[in-house]
Amino acid sequence: MRETIGFPRALLFYYYYPAWRAFFESLGQICVVSGETTKAVIDSGIKVTVDEACLPVKAFHGHALSLSDTCDRVFVPRLVSVEKKAYICPKLMGLPDMVRQNCSGIRRILDPCIDMSRNSRAYKREVYATGRLFTGNGRKIHAARERAKQTYQAFAKLLQGGLAPIDAMTRLDLLDTPGDNGSRSSLGISTPAKAENNRPLVIGLLGHPYIIYDSFLGMNVMERLRLMGAHVVTMDMLSPQVIEQEAAKSKKRVFWTIGRKLLGAGYYFLKPGIVDGCLLMSSFACGPDAFIGEFLQQESIRSERQVPFMTITVDEHTGEAGVLTRLEAFIDISERSMLR
Repeated sequence: MRETIGFPRALLFYYYYPAWRAFFESLGQICVVSGETTKAVIDSGIKVTVDEACLPVKAFHGHALSLSDTCDRVFVPRLVSVEKKAYICPKLMGLPDMVRQNCSGIRRILDPCIDMSRNSRAYKREVYATGRLFTGNGRKIHAARERAKQTYQAFAKLLQGGLAPIDAMTRLDLLDTPGDNGSRSSLGISTPAKAENNRPLVIGLLGHPYIIYDSFLGMNVMERLRLMGAHVVTMDMLSPQVIEQEAAKSKKRVFWTIGRKLLGAGYYFLKPGIVDGCLLMSSFACGPDAFIGEFLQQESIRSERQVPFMTITVDEHTGEAGVLTRLEAFIDISERSMLR
């Protein structure tokens, strides 16, 4: 039977939606994505979650609720691990339980357990169990799994080529072409900063994908930096080999997948001659980010060239005016550092 599966535009949607959509569409299902994050989405999520939940989790609840009346199932995976000997945030592990408890209006939740920390057998069994909800044909499920793998590999190449996830999804025809992210006037920026030499200012932008690529949660920081005249490089544009090599400098291996990615990319950005400034976007109440931010702050001080480093922490109370003021000061300091 053909069903409509809803995907909340939040959390690791920005990394894995292309694979998820390829899998379910190969099985004949219809995939629907919730709209962009808005204040109404955040407010609806805040109403049903505990105060201690981080902003991205509150946003996920809001997106899930927005799909409850239009989809047969809402996709809420239990993400434990996406690689061996590494794990995802505990809040994502318990996400299906939280959504079931907090969002009574949602119909059926599709919650496959994705755990690749030990071996791939359990993961494969979960994939086939999920596929059997829609078909009894094992070959068809295998073909869907292969298509998902190929789609994800193509998506990852586009990210490393410099595209943001939404743009990469659009290139793969997985999403409608996104609208204008905002004019300079709507973003509070009148004119971009003027370059002081023959090359543009290069800013390394770090942060979880559901912060830096969500224009509402991340205060449109990526676009603001570009309009200020900076060339923005994210950690997703770096090769896995570079990230692993730099993350290995830590005395103890970081066992959070995205945390290790943040640390490796941060160490690379803070090396002399790579970027002119490094900016970390973090969510309030994110424990791993608190450690990663401190490590990178110490690294920026020890760096030969002392690359400017700044952290912006966001929550539902963060105001755009304060963020814009800090960005302008950060750009000014980074420009001075570039001229040294």
